[in-house]
Amino acid sequence: MEKFDWMSPLTANLWVLRIVGIWPGKNKSYESKWYTLYFVINAILLIGVQNFVQIINILFVYTDLEALAATCFILATNFLCLAKILVFVRNLKSINKILAILDSDEAQPKSAEQIKLVQSSLTRWKVSYSVFMTHVTLNVLAWVLFPLISEGYQLPLASWYPFSVEKSPNYEIVFVYQVFSFVYITAANINLDAFFYALLMFISAQCDILCDDLSHLDGDAEQFNQRLIKCIRYHATIMRFAKKSNSIIEMVILGQFGTSTMVLALTMFQLSLIQAVNKEALVGLLYIVGIMMQLFLYCWFGTEIEFKSSKIPSATYMSRWYDQPLYVKKNILILSKRCQRPMEITAINLFALSLRTFVNIIRTAWSYFAVLYKVHQ
Repeated sequence: MEKFDWMSPLTANLWVLRIVGIWPGKNKSYESKWYTLYFVINAILLIGVQNFVQIINILFVYTDLEALAATCFILATNFLCLAKILVFVRNLKSINKILAILDSDEAQPKSAEQIKLVQSSLTRWKVSYSVFMTHVTLNVLAWVLFPLISEGYQLPLASWYPFSVEKSPNYEIVFVYQVFSFVYITAANINLDAFFYALLMFISAQCDILCDDLSHLDGDAEQFNQRLIKCIRYHATIMRFAKKSNSIIEMVILGQFGTSTMVLALTMFQLSLIQAVNKEALVGLLYIVGIMMQLFLYCWFGTEIEFKSSKIPSATYMSRWYDQPLYVKKNILILSKRCQRPMEITAINLFALSLRTFVNIIRTAWSYFAVLYKVHQ
């Protein structure tokens, strides 16, 4: 059977990461000096400078709670994006090693039925990526276009500059710079998240293959036992894949959840100050939906891993295990004991990625918003 290409659904995702200077290619590192220089220039000019002018702006508006909230929720997202980029670049070799596991023979689907199972997981990821990117694109367009149709010299992002931006050509230059910076940061942020979603999706798809292998164990005692031992080794490989993936993204998850909680509270606070439905309210609502979608997808794919890994022990007992001798049954028991606790993706063991966590984050964000609203009143 032809080797299954796990990475083909990620073509668009990896293409965007390559354009923004983060992905030099599969099994490659930052060996090209020109590509490294391209990445460094982008990081300094489009993220570093933008963050700097927003930090300076805080020094001028920190006494105004409304203006402070308007600056902080974008600045927090920008810093989180920079942290994600640094984590990704720092762990690029480890990521390539993880992806190499998918090319191994034991991680390959072994039948047409298993290919269908894997394709189902890949399709869910592709649909999630397409919907997420479409929503974010609409959000970016609204963020960029609404200042143009507003009165006066409005900019997409509240920032400080050592010159007046309320005259030409300063306004046009700053506006174009902010658009490039905003698009770059958004593209890097969203596509890094999508790549991390893909790692989680690969784990759940591997659990599907293992469950199918276990449920179709057959043959005499020796054949059954040999296939069972292969499944035990395959389970260890999946665990290793999950552990390495978790070690890479655990700080990203912690930062994402903490930052998103604050950003949701600040954005809801901004909306509470708007007296009527207008373009600012629309941008705020789109932003809230985008943040919630970002969190939900992490929790959704984390829940899938927990659910599918919990099915592994029962999949073993769908085979003809009862016809096997005692030593084979002991091996089945060993596997069942290993799989007794479902796999979990955690943020440095503080909390697991699950829909329960998603609900708790929304509740916490609402509590923070209530505090801000009372302080403002």
